[in-house]
This record gives sequence, C-alpha cells and structure tokens, in this order.
Amino acid sequence: MPDPIKKCVVCGEEFELKPGKPGFANRCPSCSEEEADDSKGSAEGWKSDKGANAARREAMRNLLYRKDN
Repeated sequence: MPDPIKKCVVCGEEFELKPGKPGFANRCPSCSEEEADDSKGSAEGWKSDKGANAARREAMRNLLYRKDN
C-alpha cells in the first residue's frame, strides 16, 4: 500500500507521509526541519533567563492568590 499524499499547511506543497517522518504530519519535511531549527534555539533562550522566570513566577502567584475586593 503506498504512502498517503498530504498537502503541507505551511507552503502548500504535496508530499508523501512516510512512517517515522520527523516533525508534524501535516507539514512537508522541509517545513518541519525549519520549525525544529527555530524552536530549538528559542527554547534555550527563555530557559536560561532567570529574571524572566522570576517575573513569570511572580505574575502567576499574583494571579492565583490575589484577593478581589
């Protein structure tokens, strides 16, 4: 049985959906590779920023435990 032909939601190109294809099932291999490269670099940036993490924790604490008057 041949692999199903899908249409990429990003670029509109048709591709064969093969078992074990990395990335999203509705994106062609080239668009999946670009997404993986972008997400890897951006995830490392916010994880190492301790000031942003502290501000995020404080904002969540304020939202969860504030008393409405």
